[in-house]
Amino acid sequence: MNLQQRNNIRVEGDGPATLILSHGFGCDQTMWHYLYRHFTDRFRVVMYDLVGAGQSNLGAYDAGKYGSLAGYAQDLSEIIQAYAIGPAILVGHSVSAMIGVLADRLIPGRIAAHVMVGPSPCYIDSGDYVGGFKLDDIHSLLDTLDSNYLGWSSTMAPVIMGAPGQPALSEELTNSFCRTAPEIAKQFARVTFMSDNRADVTGLTTPTLILQSTEDFIAPVAVGAFLHKALPNSTLCLVPNVGHCPHMSAPSACSEAMDGFLAAWAVAHVR
Repeated sequence: MNLQQRNNIRVEGDGPATLILSHGFGCDQTMWHYLYRHFTDRFRVVMYDLVGAGQSNLGAYDAGKYGSLAGYAQDLSEIIQAYAIGPAILVGHSVSAMIGVLADRLIPGRIAAHVMVGPSPCYIDSGDYVGGFKLDDIHSLLDTLDSNYLGWSSTMAPVIMGAPGQPALSEELTNSFCRTAPEIAKQFARVTFMSDNRADVTGLTTPTLILQSTEDFIAPVAVGAFLHKALPNSTLCLVPNVGHCPHMSAPSACSEAMDGFLAAWAVAHVR
C-alpha cells in the first residue's frame, strides 16, 4: 500500500515551500476547506487523513502502532519526506500539532516551521500546569465515549466547535465525528486526551505560530501561554473566537495571522 492510498493524500497549488495540513481528532482533511485555498497561489499545499479518519485506508489501521501519537508521527514524517518540496511548514490542528512536534523530533531540520491551531501538549491539570481538565473529567469523557460514541459525538461536537451563530459548523463537525469508525475513534480519543507532550515541546527551536481561540473549551488560553514559554522561537496569536476550530469558524483571522508569520519567517529563513 502506498502513502497516497494509506492517507488519502491530496496536493493543491504550487510554490517554493510546502504547507502540510494535518487535522485533529474526529475530523478529516475536509475541515481545511475554509482555509487552504488562501494559500494555493503561493504554496504547494498537502492535505491528508490520519489513518482511521476520513478516506484513509482503514486496512492500514493497527491498534499497536496507533496506540500512541508516535505512530501518527511516523506516518507524518514519511509524508513530509515524500511530498514536501522545499521547506516544509506543518499546519496542525489540535492533537496534530503535537503529532507535528513528534515528527519534528524524528526528522530534525526537515520541518521548517509550525503553525499550531488550538494546540495542547497536555489536557490534564497537573501541579501548576493548567490543561483545562481534571483527570476524573477525562476518565468520565472517555467512559461516555466508550458506551455511546454516536450520542457523545452529537452532544460534544457543538461544544467543541463553539461558533455561536454558525450552527452549520457544528453540524459539519458532528457529521465528521459520525463518519469515523467508532472503535478507532475511541482508541484515538484515549491516545489524544491522555497524552502528555510537555517534555517534547520544551526547547523545540523550530519557528512556531500558536493560534489560540480567546474562548476554547478544549485548549484554554493558559495552554497557549505555556506553549509560548516552552517554545523559544514562538509567536502567540489569540484569535477572537469561541471554539476549538478557528480555522473553520474564524478562517480570515487565522489566514491573516498566518500570512504575517509566514512573511516574517520567509524574510528570516529563505535565502
